Amino acid sequence: MFIDQVEIDVESGRGGNGAVAFRREKYVPKGGPSGGNGGTGGNVVFVTDNNLSTLIDLRYKRYYKADDGDPGGTGLKDGKNGSHIFIKVPPGTILKDRATGEIIHDLDKSGIEVVLCRGGKGGKGNSNFATPTQRTPRYAEKGRPGERINLILELKLLADVGLVGFPNAGKSTFISSVSEAKPKIADYPFTTLEPNLGIVRYKEFNSFTVADIPGIIEGAHQGKGLGLRFLRHIERTKILLFLIDITSEDPKKDYTVLAKELKKFSPELAEKERIICFSKSDLVEPDQAEKMKKTKFRGYKDKVYVISSVARSGLDELTDTLWQTINKNKRSDNAEI
Repeated sequence: MFIDQVEIDVESGRGGNGAVAFRREKYVPKGGPSGGNGGTGGNVVFVTDNNLSTLIDLRYKRYYKADDGDPGGTGLKDGKNGSHIFIKVPPGTILKDRATGEIIHDLDKSGIEVVLCRGGKGGKGNSNFATPTQRTPRYAEKGRPGERINLILELKLLADVGLVGFPNAGKSTFISSVSEAKPKIADYPFTTLEPNLGIVRYKEFNSFTVADIPGIIEGAHQGKGLGLRFLRHIERTKILLFLIDITSEDPKKDYTVLAKELKKFSPELAEKERIICFSKSDLVEPDQAEKMKKTKFRGYKDKVYVISSVARSGLDELTDTLWQTINKNKRSDNAEI
């Protein structure tokens, strides 16, 4: 099951109270105050883990709390600090404040550790308040409360290539042909009910990731079909690969509808580099497939590709282009930095 949005409450630990105590050992006249400090409460820490791909582990537990600090003891003994709680999430997770919708952290890389709620400070024991005029203080500080926040966790897949197309455009077959991913494939709309992430091995020691997003239909930006739930996963991809069924009655209209839906959902998507490809070329005659390469799409001047994932025709040329385009974008990003 693919879970890409959950709501949870997190709270850091409370600081331990300071102690009120006095030394009463034999042969120690006027021993004085000896109350120790309370321990600091534990933090709530979010950690990105490459071994996770969904938020399903957080679906069945809504409240996470770090340990409280222990109170101070006698003999100037400080209380033990509370243990931190570590919450593991997949890379690409966004932490939002449920009340305001504000993005608190964008955990877009592997190995990130973010302290979201810091534990409360422990209270000072009475030994800290002794002065020449106040030698026997009979009071201590209370520990401070921890921080609490109500969160929305939203996952956006991190992929190099995002597949865009209508239901049954051949996206699942394509990703199963170029990677080890095994999405469900059938001859009816909305076969793919959750995103699939495939790793494409490119020649020796190279690879890139492809996200198979559930099919888009007209009105998807308004929530129609599988709509908004999955459109957000395309936002993080570096390039978009439009797959259009070569047997479509009006492929230009198909492309226009897809492009408009992405733009209406997020204007930034309209700026992403894209590649257009006809799929299912095994269903038409070779000369017709060759002719389709010359199709002109509005606003697109690059080469149009024609593939058959079933017959594995045209896949090598397309993956070469995808790899080159990904690396070109990486060089551009580095240059900007």
